[in-house]
Order: sequence, then structure tokens, then C-alpha cells
Amino acid sequence: MMVLEANRTHMERALSLAARGRGRTSPNPMVGAVLIREGAIIGEGYHAYAGSDHAEVVALRAAGGAARGAVCYVTLEPCAHYGKTPPCTEALIEAGIAKVVVAAYDPNPVVAGRGVRRLREVGVSLEVGLLQEEAVRLNEAYFKHIRTREPFVLLKAALSLDGKLATRTGDSQWIAGELARHCVHEMRNTVDAVAVGIGTVLRDDPMLTTRLGGEEDRDPLRVVVDSRGRLPLTARLLRSGSHPPLVAASPRISPARIRQLRERGVEVLVLPSGEGGVSLPDLIRELGRRDITSVMIEGGGKLATFALQAGIVDKLILMVAPILIGGKKAPTLLQGNGIEKLSEALHVKQLTVERLGDDLLLQGYLTESIAPWAP
Repeated sequence: MMVLEANRTHMERALSLAARGRGRTSPNPMVGAVLIREGAIIGEGYHAYAGSDHAEVVALRAAGGAARGAVCYVTLEPCAHYGKTPPCTEALIEAGIAKVVVAAYDPNPVVAGRGVRRLREVGVSLEVGLLQEEAVRLNEAYFKHIRTREPFVLLKAALSLDGKLATRTGDSQWIAGELARHCVHEMRNTVDAVAVGIGTVLRDDPMLTTRLGGEEDRDPLRVVVDSRGRLPLTARLLRSGSHPPLVAASPRISPARIRQLRERGVEVLVLPSGEGGVSLPDLIRELGRRDITSVMIEGGGKLATFALQAGIVDKLILMVAPILIGGKKAPTLLQGNGIEKLSEALHVKQLTVERLGDDLLLQGYLTESIAPWAP
């Protein structure tokens, strides 16, 4: 195998390991590491959850004394500071690693090139940038949150071929098929929070929990955008999940209603008023301050429209079913008056399409690609 091809293979393995931590490492990044000696893997590891050993340390422990003189392939720059765990740079140096191949620099200000500089200072050979784009995309939520202190926002919707979210009577269960619904639970299992509008709660009474049937299921923070606090005290949101939901309200909510909801364990967050009732940019900033790095909006057409108008959506995820619903009064993904000129249209970038049973899964970005950080 040629050297370049082998390098890519080893980094691809490190990236696949890193992805095993998806949904568990926030607000930290997903990181994978592979140790190679004489062309063979002698140790590998990944960051399993926030506060656990870093990928490099796990890989070094697996390799033991064989790590001396080996090459370490790691998906993100090793840390050089003391946090919940000691610096990975020192662990690599003490183990006698001869070379470190890094996919991408870590933009975190406490790292930001220091890890690479530290290794170079002691004579460790360094290479940075192998599969950099893939490494940044894997941690797109982390990269955005570190740079802006705001979460990466996904907008997910299931709709018919003619763009309808439901029939004119509001019947929407189930537009998408079983595989698509399973995919939604997988997404919930990996994001920090999901958000819906109060209209969705009143209509569908959802739980918004992760139901994959495994021991590793994890419920995201469930956020209800509810300007007046109309969340029913009998809602399934209050009787399900590992923790109560958060209600994002406006100053229009009454003190008595705040008290009732808090007595049921609901956190009520009063935010400035905005388009549709609650200022969504203020909500996103507040979630970011709480180290929420990713939010998936699952609400209906109104919340989707307000989110897109506010410019807070980074990624669009559409599950399109091979059915036609029709009807002027049937709700669509984008509501309101719409645009007047095609030049004002939102452009979806890097659009991908794949099959989910009979349905199509469309994914694309509404914001520019997150550029790799470099010192």
C-alpha cells in the first residue's frame, strides 16, 4: 500500500472511531486516535463521553510499551492544557511517539495551536491537515459553538412530494415511513436539544424522547417555544423523558402560569418577544450559554418559517414521502407571504439525497461551510 493511501486509511479509521462518541462528548469534540507501528495498528481509542479519557490516552493505554517510536493519527489537535484530564501532548511525549498526524487544529482558545507547538518543541514530527474537511464536518457543532458560543441549528421536517406537512385537517401521522422515523430517533440521540412550537404540542402531544430500544438511548433537552405558557399540565412531555422540558416564553406569560409550570418541574425561560411570539435568536444565544452545542428544530411550519426568517438555521433535513396531499389549506414547510423575487430565495448548499425505504432523505446547508481554524 502506498504511503499516502495508508495515511488516509489510518485517518479514516480514526474518524470512524471518533464518530462513536456522537451525542456523548458535548460540549467537547468527538476525537479518535490510531497508533501505527510498522504498518500495523497497535492501539486505538476515542473520546467516549465528556470527562472521560481522551482518545490519545485510550490508544496509548492499549498499545503499552509498543507505542515508543510509533505514529499517532488523531482527528483533532492534542490538548496541551490541564482540564478534567491531563494534557494529551505530555502523554504522547512520555510514551515516545515519533510522529503525530493531525486532521485539524482545535479552535478552542485553550488549545488553538498550542498542542502542535508543544510537540514540535520536543522534536516530535508533525503533519497537519490530512482529511481536514471530514474532521471539521464531523465536529461542525463543536466548531460553531467554540467560535460563536451558539449552537449548531438543524431544521428537520417530514413532508409530502408536494411540500405538505399535513392534510388540511391537520392529520400528519405518519407522513414518513418507519425507517425515516427511526432516523429521527437516531438524530435525537445525538443532538443536545430538540425544539418545537406550542402548536405542535397542542396538536400532536409528542414526547420528543429517544426510543431506539437500547440501553444507550439518551433524551435531549426538550424545548417548547410557548410565548404565553399554554403547555397543558397533562402533556406527555411532562410525563416522559429523563428530565422535564424547558418552556421558552415571552413577557406575555403570566406569573401564575409560570408558577404552575415550575411546580410541575418545568423550567420557564422568559425571553424578549419576537416574530411569532418569542425571539428565536435570543433563545439560541441562551442555549449556547448553557453549553448546548446542537439544536434540532422539529416544530411545524410556523416555527420553521420563523427560524428561517431569523437566519438561525445551519442545516436543513427533509424527509420526503412519495405521496401527494394537495389542498390550499394544507400546511406547508414555509408559511407566511414568502418571497417576492427568486433572487431572494434561500439557497441550500451541498445538497445530498439518499433513500430511506420508500422515502427520500435530503440534507443540505443554509450557512457557509465551517472553515478549518489555523494559527
